[in-house]
Amino acid sequence: MMNIKALRDQRAAKAKEARNLLDTNTGDKWSKDIEAQVDAIYEEIDRIDAQIQRAERQARIDGDAAAGELAEDQRERTLANMAPEQREHAQRYSAAFRNFILNGERGMTDEEVQALRAGSVQNAQSGSQSSGAAGGYLVPTGWGGELLEALKAFGGMRNVANIIATSGGNPLPWPTVDETAIEGEIVAENTAATDQDATFGTTQLGSYKYSSKVFTIPFELLQDQGSGIDIEAFIRRAAALRIARITNRHFTVGAGTTEPQGIVTGSAAGKIGATGKASSVDTDDLTDLEHSVDPAYRSLPSVGWMFHDNTLRSLKKLKDGEGRPLWLPGFSTKEPDVLMGYRYEINQHMPTMAANAKSILFGDLNSYMIRDIMQVTLFRFDDSAFIRKGQIGFLAWSRHDGKLVTAGQPVKHFQNSAT
Repeated sequence: MMNIKALRDQRAAKAKEARNLLDTNTGDKWSKDIEAQVDAIYEEIDRIDAQIQRAERQARIDGDAAAGELAEDQRERTLANMAPEQREHAQRYSAAFRNFILNGERGMTDEEVQALRAGSVQNAQSGSQSSGAAGGYLVPTGWGGELLEALKAFGGMRNVANIIATSGGNPLPWPTVDETAIEGEIVAENTAATDQDATFGTTQLGSYKYSSKVFTIPFELLQDQGSGIDIEAFIRRAAALRIARITNRHFTVGAGTTEPQGIVTGSAAGKIGATGKASSVDTDDLTDLEHSVDPAYRSLPSVGWMFHDNTLRSLKKLKDGEGRPLWLPGFSTKEPDVLMGYRYEINQHMPTMAANAKSILFGDLNSYMIRDIMQVTLFRFDDSAFIRKGQIGFLAWSRHDGKLVTAGQPVKHFQNSAT
């Protein structure tokens, strides 16, 4: 298999070739022949993209051991920044927690159980306590951060949102203000200036409790702890993927009542498709959606599109009035693919185009805020229901919230027609 760098170089060369054809064949120079050449290059780019995705997936599989080493390095750096007493406490806690994962409470010393029940460093400082009554403990210092990094790797909303982390889960008031319609004035000599205070509001970020659902690990994996096997990283990744999927769905389309408010839910209508566009969109719709967002937001570096990958497939086929594609391939990660000159984020929890679906977002995506509470609890189950199958069960709990925190309308949606 060709290495990832070579594939990316190949893609960049094709992107430059397409961009050169577009830049040098404007106006009357544009022809069906040039259009066919550009379309053929785009098909080749799609093929290379598929190869890159396969290569990256294999690299992730091959890199699990390396990822464990990086996590260990990160933990060492965290410990190095602690006071000696805190460092000693954290090291004892981490060692006890690892023994808990491998052997459960029955395989732990009284000192290790007491260390876990006393809580990790950050929770000891805040007065929180671990609870081992049902076989669960707060994860060690750094472990929660690594889990949250794994959540970010899932992509989607976490790639574009404003993310904050708090030690506790108490309601967090957040100020909002909309100044897009406020302007100054000309004042004549010796005339007082007019008062026009900005109208501030407040919204709250809470904390919804999420579980990974119980997942199992065979005895053999816990017992065969040799080189190249990081059982903590394995458990962390399994828990993170499950929590990442449901939180990304809620951060995208959550109702905002018994779950976080999704960015789609919080967005305003920018353009509703005309009758006959229940599963389609055209260039004019995208232009109308773009200009439905105030220019004050459109000028921000975090402005862009968001849609499902199936929607991107349709958008890649759209052309402007001269037959030139709206989608342009990027040369590198610093110059990503763009749609009508704006970056886009693929989010597989966005609705696909269907009747009444809010299938495309445009605006300042960074206006969406995600709150992570840095207290993650891991439970271990070794009762007969698992033992008779040769397995140990694990369950992770974490808390999160998300909301479009603004008094304005920085994000608008395109809604497909009903019929």
